[in-house]
Amino acid sequence: MPVGVLQVQVRLPGAQTLKDKRSVVAGVLARSRREFSVSAAELDGLDDPKRAVVGFAYLSNDGRHVDEVLMKLLDQLQGSRDYYVEGHALSVE
Repeated sequence: MPVGVLQVQVRLPGAQTLKDKRSVVAGVLARSRREFSVSAAELDGLDDPKRAVVGFAYLSNDGRHVDEVLMKLLDQLQGSRDYYVEGHALSVE
């Protein structure tokens, strides 16, 4: 059964405090869970208000579908004005 993992590094230029950052990140995680049915969490950069690493996981019986869902999620993340996607890693196993 294929499992896909997407890890995304984001820069939050408008966040001045951790509270600002967490409000943006919490929205990203909630929207991703709701729209793509993924598991999502903030993984790194917890104490840096300008940077975050978020991770997403998706499980399906079709590896192509896993890849498709996570790529659509990445496209949506890259279209945001609240933050910049600096890098990502995607694996489907």
